[in-house]
Amino acid sequence: MRIAQNWRLKAQRYNLTGEICEECGTKIFPPRDVCPECVKPARTPYTFSGKGEVYSYTTLYDAPAGFQQFAPYTVALVKLAEGPLITAQLTDVDPEEVSIGMPVEMTTRKVSVEGNEGLIQYGYKFRKSIWSR
Repeated sequence: MRIAQNWRLKAQRYNLTGEICEECGTKIFPPRDVCPECVKPARTPYTFSGKGEVYSYTTLYDAPAGFQQFAPYTVALVKLAEGPLITAQLTDVDPEEVSIGMPVEMTTRKVSVEGNEGLIQYGYKFRKSIWSR
């Protein structure tokens, strides 16, 4: 990833900012500019709460190149409180503790290091929620 692309995606990666459809009210993540429900323009920014629950998950023990330092790690489909399903890495939780329906919340963590200069890229991950539901 290039520095310019990282800069353009910062609202999405650091604040979980998507869009809301002005026509039908559907909340969209990641941003798409066109509502997947009614196919109308959806350009109004919407910042998600970052709260949700584990919808499904898997644990990777043999990580792909660039992610070996995190292995073993769990990747989950997270159903956000506002509705969308997103894929994210879980952090700060042992793989044995993860369960479907577990409440989670977004947090910002290091995702990768790129290039000779060591550009550190941060993004959203999810951790077990410290708030009761």
